[in-house]
Amino acid sequence: MQAVPILNDALSALDTIKEADINYIKKLGNPPSTIKLVLEAVCVILEQKPAKVKDDTGKMVNDFWKPSIALMADKDFLPKLKSYDKDNIPAKIISEIRAKYLTNESFTPETAKKASPAAEGLCKWVHAMSLYDKVAKVVAPKKAKLAEAEAQYQDVMVGLLAKQKELQELKDKLAAMEAELATNTTKKERLEAEVELCSVKLERAEKLIGGLGGEKSRWTDTAERLSNAYANLTGDMLVSAGIIAYAGAFTAQYRNRIIGSFVAMCASAGIPHTPRFSLPAILGEPVKMREWLIAGLPNDSTSIENGIVVANARRWPLCIDPQGQANKWIKNLEKPANLQVIKLSEGGEYLRTLENAIQFGIPVLLENVGEELDPSLEPLLLKQIFKQGGINSIRLGDSTIEYSSDFRFYITT
Repeated sequence: MQAVPILNDALSALDTIKEADINYIKKLGNPPSTIKLVLEAVCVILEQKPAKVKDDTGKMVNDFWKPSIALMADKDFLPKLKSYDKDNIPAKIISEIRAKYLTNESFTPETAKKASPAAEGLCKWVHAMSLYDKVAKVVAPKKAKLAEAEAQYQDVMVGLLAKQKELQELKDKLAAMEAELATNTTKKERLEAEVELCSVKLERAEKLIGGLGGEKSRWTDTAERLSNAYANLTGDMLVSAGIIAYAGAFTAQYRNRIIGSFVAMCASAGIPHTPRFSLPAILGEPVKMREWLIAGLPNDSTSIENGIVVANARRWPLCIDPQGQANKWIKNLEKPANLQVIKLSEGGEYLRTLENAIQFGIPVLLENVGEELDPSLEPLLLKQIFKQGGINSIRLGDSTIEYSSDFRFYITT
């Protein structure tokens, strides 16, 4: 690689030589010694034989000037220099060039340039040929060694590629085995988790079975009680309907007498019924009754029966409430549903509130009523609901409004 720049420098030096510069040298009768020295070196490289001439003492000496003139007269002079076989310069010639000319202090491009531009280019060419030969002969053995090393490298690489292929195959097998191991590990962990879960389930099942074993008698009693309740359903519903329809306004003592007469009538008619009738046991829902107590309903059988009557009656309830217990209970119970409280003393304002509540299904409490009610409430109290355009409607005062099935109406004294 170092020889290429040297060769390019030699060719560039020859390109600087012009035909006029050559002609100038040829016309010189007694050229400067530097020009003669440069042309002599060129003749030596080109193996141009010198002429034999006598010197001042009459001794025969080698003269390269005439051969130089003849050489420059050749029209292929410069092309011959450019195409010179630089890779095969004889050792004898290159040794002579280095011993005789390159050691001469006057044989430099700078000195030659002072004599002639052509001499400078030829001097550079001679220097370049010597340097190229030196580099080529140093590099050539290295190139041979490099080629040998590359051949060995290729052989090693073939073996390396084969080993790498074997290594990749082993890696692929290892990856497959690791993937299989991971799959089996996951499967093992899943199975262990399933075993653990099954153990827990089995333990719970044993506890459940043990617990249910003690519940057998209770379930048997419950089944028997439900069977009896089913058999007595007709009479119980008949008595419950009578209480809701007729007994709501009476005191606890008189209500019990009425219930006793209802039960006796069922017995005389042969209708199955519960001997010891209790309205909370028949129609009461424990969760609802608990909510009523939380809302402020007194915790006694009569109050709970009144709550059941209010919840199940088809007519709107009128609560005779001297102590305000029913009023407080209804307000707490319906507070989450945005209960609207109205009074007859409010004039026409209470009707607008009532109309909106009926349309949007909002509960309403009419409190502090006396012995007489506003006649405009009669359609609502009688639930005179009719269909208009496929929608349930009711007439209240002079207005016909849509009736929501979620509407609830309470009245307290």
